[in-house]
Amino acid sequence: MKRIGFVGLGSMGLPMATNLGAAGFEVTGFDVRADARHAFARTGGRAADTLAEAFAGQDATILMVVNAAQAQDILFTQGALSTLPEGGVVILMATCPPAAVQALAAQVEATGRALVDAPVSGGVVGAEAASLTIMAAAPRPVLARVKPVLDALGSKVVVLGDTPGQGATAKAVNQLLCGAHLAIAAEGLSLAEALGVDTAAMLDILSGSSASSWMLKDRGPRMMQDEPPVTSAVDIFVKDLGIVLEAGRDARVALPMAATALQLFLSVSGRGLGAQDDSQIIAAYRALRGHI
Repeated sequence: MKRIGFVGLGSMGLPMATNLGAAGFEVTGFDVRADARHAFARTGGRAADTLAEAFAGQDATILMVVNAAQAQDILFTQGALSTLPEGGVVILMATCPPAAVQALAAQVEATGRALVDAPVSGGVVGAEAASLTIMAAAPRPVLARVKPVLDALGSKVVVLGDTPGQGATAKAVNQLLCGAHLAIAAEGLSLAEALGVDTAAMLDILSGSSASSWMLKDRGPRMMQDEPPVTSAVDIFVKDLGIVLEAGRDARVALPMAATALQLFLSVSGRGLGAQDDSQIIAAYRALRGHI
C-alpha cells in the first residue's frame, strides 16, 4: 500500500497527511478550502483540485472529515467512491455514531471496496507528532493491509474487532471522558476565579496533583487567555457529546455526566461562540456567575 488519498486538510488532517508523506507514502490531499490545499502543497504533498483525484488510482483514501453525513456525501452523493479502484480501502478517521459507521461500511463493501473504522484521539498535538491513538475495527486482512498507514499516523493502534462501528464505539467512550474532564476543569478554575485565587498558581497546583487530567493541562492555560488559538472548537464537543448520548440511548445506558457537559457546551455555542476554542467552555461558568 503506497498511494494514499487524504480528504480533510484541517488542523489535524494537514499534519497527518504531511506525516504520511514523510513516512514515504505518495499522498494526494484534497480539501474544499483552497488555502488548505496550498498549505499541503507547500509541505511537498500533491494537492488535488477535485475529490475524484483523491480517490482515483489510490490504494486507500483517508477521510478526516466532520461527521458521518459528510462522509456519506463525499462517498456516494458526490460519487467519489466510484473512482477508487475495486479492492481499495476507505479509512474513516472522523468521530461518527457507531450505527452510522456500520451503515457506511455495508454500503462501501457492497461496491467491492472495504471500510476501516479508525477514529483517533490526541488532538492537534498528537496529529503533529504522529502520536495519535487510533481505534481500529475492520476485517483482519483489511487491517493488515492498512496497518503501515495507521502506524505512520499514531503511536498506538488498538484493534477493537473486525466489525466497523467498534472503533466508533470506543471513540464515543473516549469523548465522554474528554468532554466531562474539560467541563469539570473549567468548573474548578471558574471557582478559583470567583474566590479570588491566582488562577495561574491554581492551575500549577492542579496540574501536578491527583486532580490533574490531560484535558486540564492542555486546555487550562487557554482558559486563562482572552483570545486563545483554536485547536478544537466548542461545536466539535457539541457534536461529539451528542454522539455519546446517542450511543447511550441506543444501549439504554444513562449518561448524566455527558448530558450535563453537553448542556454546558451548548450554552456557549448558543451565545455565538461555537467556533471558539473548546477551552472556552469556561464561559458557561462565567455566565452563570453573571460575567458575560
